[in-house]
Amino acid sequence: MKVFVIGAGITGSLITRELSKYDLEVHVIEKAPDIGWGVTKANSAIVHGGYDDPPESVRAKFAVPGNELYDKLSKELEFDFLRTGSYVVAFKREDVEYLKKLKERGKKNGVTNLEILTAKELKEKEPNLNEEIIAALWCPTAGITEPWEVSIAAIENAQENGAIVHLGEKVTDIIVQNQRVKKILTDKGEYDADIVINAAGLFADEIAKMAGIGDFEIFPRKGEYILLDEKLKGLVNAVIFPTPTKKSKGILVVPTVDGGILLGPNAVDLPKDQKENLETTRDGLNEVYEKSRKLVPKIDLSYTVKTFAGLRPETKDKDFIIGATKVWGFINVVGIRSPGLTAAPAIAKYIAEKVLSEDLGLNLSKKLDFNPYRRKIPHLNDSNLKEWEELVKKDPSFGRTVCFCNNVSEGEILEAIRRGARTLDGVKFRTRASFGRCQGGFCSLKILEIISRELSIPLEEIKQNYENSWIIKGKVRP
Repeated sequence: MKVFVIGAGITGSLITRELSKYDLEVHVIEKAPDIGWGVTKANSAIVHGGYDDPPESVRAKFAVPGNELYDKLSKELEFDFLRTGSYVVAFKREDVEYLKKLKERGKKNGVTNLEILTAKELKEKEPNLNEEIIAALWCPTAGITEPWEVSIAAIENAQENGAIVHLGEKVTDIIVQNQRVKKILTDKGEYDADIVINAAGLFADEIAKMAGIGDFEIFPRKGEYILLDEKLKGLVNAVIFPTPTKKSKGILVVPTVDGGILLGPNAVDLPKDQKENLETTRDGLNEVYEKSRKLVPKIDLSYTVKTFAGLRPETKDKDFIIGATKVWGFINVVGIRSPGLTAAPAIAKYIAEKVLSEDLGLNLSKKLDFNPYRRKIPHLNDSNLKEWEELVKKDPSFGRTVCFCNNVSEGEILEAIRRGARTLDGVKFRTRASFGRCQGGFCSLKILEIISRELSIPLEEIKQNYENSWIIKGKVRP
């Protein structure tokens, strides 16, 4: 049985890993040159508590179960995950009434230990919040992670268990005969396929139409962000939400797993033909700054490391579309907007245990030799000095620092290349090299030289990320 997952974002990656537990031939096809470079790369990185989603929604069905799976998943795959908790804050009396509604909604969704705190109680936990806040909804089960790290970890583990990964390969057509999936065509070849799982993010509607499924459309919603330096670590200890609106959860202040502070996102609906519009705008970033400063007045933009934008896939009904379709073997996992990161582990299990096993009637058998564990690349900041000294004795390259902002060694970069990094961003998202204050200003050339040496390719052929993103065009002098 040949199963193809289209899209190696957070959902597609975790589905691929889940299916690698079974006696199946599992493939994942991703048009980008690396894993998690679409919607997954640029979002708020929050594992939500699950209190915000309407109880009757598909989102609510998967949010709480997905949240609960993160502890085990993070231990098995060794990615960063912190249960920081979250607060939804209220400035007005009517906001407090809404917090009560959120609390009741959360209970219906299965969220535990929700509390409404007074201003005094909140001040003790978060002293840097606005003095005008009068109450907050506390959700201890919320957390933070790095979505691309989860995706990379899941794919690495899936490969260890036999999954086949096709990067930089674009699906061009899906052949259907007698209302059954038969083949996948790409810009690099064609494959016989029994099952196709459409987890193509912003482009899922286009993939579905290839299979003759045209009953939904995906619209891009852009969110802009400001990332602040880790020198502000402790400015907030948990995720800080405003009282949400009908359009979005609002502009947030979020601690990151590596100690920084993330501000955003705003929410701008774009035309359907702008699914690659990642431009930041003066007005958008000003909105992010002003609304986040309302939550935390001490926010200082002089600590800005970078600004960026991400896109979320919205459907008309603003809900996930998950399940089998009228074409046997073609499965949609689409419209995975917030809380998609939270829901992804539960969605992956649902695809295997419900859609494939029950809805399609497949008799799946689990592998007896499945290995659930993946080891992350060792990093100085995660180790004590004695552990690092032992590592350097075994491999001296771990004693040569390349990225001083984030203490990334040559050994880590070499390991990232061994695991598949072929670009500067490929190294960056596996090691955090060039993620720091200088944004690669001091380490990029060193990383280029290491990639060039290890892969035996000229410097001018190495890209930042995509095909035309060259760094060095050629020599100035002959």
